[in-house]
Amino acid sequence: MKRRAIISVSDKTGIVTFAQGLVELGFELISTGGTYKVLDEANIPVKYVSEVTGFPEVLGGRVKTLHPLIHGGILARDIEEHRQQMEQNGIGFIDLVVVNLYPFRETISKPGVSFEEAIENIDVGGPTMVRAAAKNHGRVTVLVNPKSYEEVLNVLRETGTVSAGMRKRLAAEAFAHTAEYDRLIAGYLERQLEPVGGFPRTLRLTAQKVQELRYGENPQQKAAFYINSEAALGSLARGKQLQGKELSYNNWVDMEAAWKLAREFDSCAAAIIKHTNPCGAALGNTPLEAYKSALASDPVSAYGGIIALNRVVDGPTAEAIKECFYEVIVAPDFSPESQDILSSKKNLRLFAVGRGENDRVTPRLMLKSVDGGYLVQEVDRGTTPIDEWEFITQQKPTENDLKALDFAWRVVKHVKSNAIVITDHRQTLGVGAGQMNRVGSVKIAVEQAGEKTKGAYLASDAFFPFPDSIESAAQAGIRAIIQPGGSIHDPEVIEAANRLNIIMVFTHRRHFQH
Repeated sequence: MKRRAIISVSDKTGIVTFAQGLVELGFELISTGGTYKVLDEANIPVKYVSEVTGFPEVLGGRVKTLHPLIHGGILARDIEEHRQQMEQNGIGFIDLVVVNLYPFRETISKPGVSFEEAIENIDVGGPTMVRAAAKNHGRVTVLVNPKSYEEVLNVLRETGTVSAGMRKRLAAEAFAHTAEYDRLIAGYLERQLEPVGGFPRTLRLTAQKVQELRYGENPQQKAAFYINSEAALGSLARGKQLQGKELSYNNWVDMEAAWKLAREFDSCAAAIIKHTNPCGAALGNTPLEAYKSALASDPVSAYGGIIALNRVVDGPTAEAIKECFYEVIVAPDFSPESQDILSSKKNLRLFAVGRGENDRVTPRLMLKSVDGGYLVQEVDRGTTPIDEWEFITQQKPTENDLKALDFAWRVVKHVKSNAIVITDHRQTLGVGAGQMNRVGSVKIAVEQAGEKTKGAYLASDAFFPFPDSIESAAQAGIRAIIQPGGSIHDPEVIEAANRLNIIMVFTHRRHFQH
């Protein structure tokens, strides 16, 4: 009995070569719509589905394959009862189903797409065939991914059949394909009913495993990296490693922290991260200038850190970076000259994030797992613009002060709370991170900055509950402080700032990062 395959694909990648290989192996091909046209124009013998069903394509293409002569051929088991029924009804076995679905994700991603166009790009016949074939994988092979074509052809050429184990694996992949498709549709429809800022009724998570990592935070913990199927171009997950050892779990965590800080700025910026906190961050007229200033913030802690730059890494910057030991460099891209320079450091990982339409866009929601569930919150996007700050002390900031405070405020957003950052106009001088009380964070930042605190700027991610931190800042020579405000002791804190002749600004926005 001649084997039959039905082919109906939205993604035509590799389909002509695969179909030709099936014909050479003796398969009879059935197809529909655009796929039929592609195969026919390639002079590959193929039957249009209506030749098999005896029923025309109707309802503007909505009904093509939904027919017993198709689904009976897919769902039939190779048992006597089914063989008799198929013979009585003129149904032939279909042994191979090659289907991928209407481009729903691509459709709803287009600017200004109408609801009607989105609905028309919901595939019905395709998922039905995929699910039928996957259910009957004991006999039928189902393919939804062009990457599997060559493997299946090779197996058919070598053994004449697809093994039960491979059919089961392909069936699991097929069900995952339709599950992700349904998830996208459900999410799209729910968004039509809910306000844009609302939380979904059902949290649907779909991600593909990219690689297993050597271990997690510690050697006794296993770990892997998964990519969100909706990750945009320009996101960290869509980036590409250009050289170096495999990335570890801790590398990914620190890369995320570094990249978020570097892209906080429109100006050329560099950040050096250790254990998710910046040991240095700076602006510069060039990537080299930004990097050198970030390194000068704390060259001791920078050893073994992760660098992020929001500009392409060029040759001079690469030469400077080469002089120190780092784990990873993250940037939009690397010039050929910089790659050549850094290629001698075989273990150094170069990670090019790339650029896309959404390269400044972060996900709307962020998740944290807890025992038995998930916490979901909005991403802390942006910060309070300068024109919304409140100048609450007698001494008011100058334009230069505002620029320096804005830099400090953007950096402190990316430091673990309780967070204190001391800066000049373009460079961090001292960072106090993750302390159990704010006085401790101030003390660490002041000690790290040393004599550079004279005339410097201090940012706090949350309000000062008491005047003691203001007094410590004054003793160190801090010129101006930026903080959210909101404490019941704000009047005492403001009074201390006035008494100590310190400029203080309230943003009325907190940036806790636990």
